Amino acid sequence: MSFSLQVLAFLLMIFATSPAKAAQAFDLVAIPAGTAQLGDRQGDANEVLRSVQIPAFRLMRREVTNRQFARFFLASGYRTTVEQAGKAHVWWTRWDRKSGANWRRPQGPQSNLDGLADHPVVQVSAKDAEAFCKHHGLRLPSEEEWEYAARGPQGFRYPWGNTLTPASLPGQTNAGTYACCEASKADGFLRTAPVGSFPRGRSPFGLDDMAGNVWEWTSSPFPGSPNERVIRGGGWGNNQYCLRAAYRHGNPPDIGLDMVGFRCAAD
Repeated sequence: MSFSLQVLAFLLMIFATSPAKAAQAFDLVAIPAGTAQLGDRQGDANEVLRSVQIPAFRLMRREVTNRQFARFFLASGYRTTVEQAGKAHVWWTRWDRKSGANWRRPQGPQSNLDGLADHPVVQVSAKDAEAFCKHHGLRLPSEEEWEYAARGPQGFRYPWGNTLTPASLPGQTNAGTYACCEASKADGFLRTAPVGSFPRGRSPFGLDDMAGNVWEWTSSPFPGSPNERVIRGGGWGNNQYCLRAAYRHGNPPDIGLDMVGFRCAAD
């Protein structure tokens, strides 16, 4: 059996799923139209307080998983920009650009997806995320839609409310140490966690993992840096400051990182 056929057989084995699971795969939550309270006066200078009218839209309840991305890969033959580049950034080794890192091997050639089928896919660029969403008739959310979905009409600071303490952190999200910035296993997961593992951290609209687990690509350019794309939500290595729903960070849209994934939206 050729190497490519071995890889295909392996993916089919670890990502096989039942028809019932497939039908529930994207679980788009209806987000009603409303006034979004955006920004944070105690945050960074670019987190300007503002009110924005958000039309009704839909957003995946959970982040796209390795299982879902593998199905897309098998159905479309899509090759990610990271795979084409042959290397990607690995936060685990402090932003080392590692050869052989990709969505199937998030931390490099020595890593794999064993036991991670229902963890969020990482090492996908914004372009890869857009390709996945488009393949399924969906799109990436704008950063305004994303923040509204995370905070709810109340404009919470975090998806679950306005406070975050060292004692509550492990039960609400998959994140790093309370003091910046190291990965932590206090929540049960050193890196990514299966999507939906922290129901206490759900947003007012019932969305999971809008803080922590992985950062999420949006369709919006980063303020002042039109060649970068906004990512939101913080990830498994971040502290409470980066978990705030108003926190925004910019990354080039053609790179992959082992702490960035995505979820899709629809009108």
